Amino acid sequence: MDLGIAGRTAIVCASSKGLGRGCAEALAAEGCRVIINGRDGARLDQTAAEIREKTGAEIVAVAADVATREGQDALLAAAPSPDILVNNNAGPPRKDFRELDREAMLSGVVANMVTPIELIQRVVDGMVERGFGRIVNITSASVKAPIVGLDLSSGARAGLTAFLAGVARTVAHRNVTINSILPGMFDTDRLRGGFPAEAKLKGVTPEEVAEGRMAAVPARRFGTPEEFGQLCAYLCSAQAGYLTGQNFLIDGGNFPGAF
Repeated sequence: MDLGIAGRTAIVCASSKGLGRGCAEALAAEGCRVIINGRDGARLDQTAAEIREKTGAEIVAVAADVATREGQDALLAAAPSPDILVNNNAGPPRKDFRELDREAMLSGVVANMVTPIELIQRVVDGMVERGFGRIVNITSASVKAPIVGLDLSSGARAGLTAFLAGVARTVAHRNVTINSILPGMFDTDRLRGGFPAEAKLKGVTPEEVAEGRMAAVPARRFGTPEEFGQLCAYLCSAQAGYLTGQNFLIDGGNFPGAF
């Protein structure tokens, strides 16, 4: 299906790897000009080259920390009038909530709630004026089912979700949509990076930890960044103009709810 977004300009935050990269690749494959972002310049340049080779799309790499004003300025210098914004940022590391001091909590809220709101503030009015805009926020399945040790991440992302629920309804009449994707367990460096420590605690191998995690998912596997990116691309499509203010859980059936 032609998603009707060829020639559109997209900013995809934190997209040198993982789910952000999956989104960038999917949008590039649809003919978008894509600004990708990350803090590791070498990795980012490699990702840009690989996506260009795979899709033939125009890819602009911006090495920056999107949680800073300077980083946001750099992204918007590369794309002053984006049609699509995909908000993404790494979450705080797993930690017992008793160990979180004020500085850590403020940092987590800035990274996972304030930063996406700031970027939306800076691009949404231009989208409204042009009569087209697609904003997708990558949050987490923990918004619906909090994960012990990721309380700060869950709280900040839930705050973002609640904040944007009202905002989305104020711009829908101008064909500007704001939605979120809530990923469960996806095969990324972030997921697998926690396996060695868990394996050590349990006296098993990291491979056994992975097998146990997959066995607990009804789909019996981890998700892939590619399929995540396809969902993101659809939410950015011309056909998705009647979808807004929604939270799309993609977790292989792991959340045991009917609604």
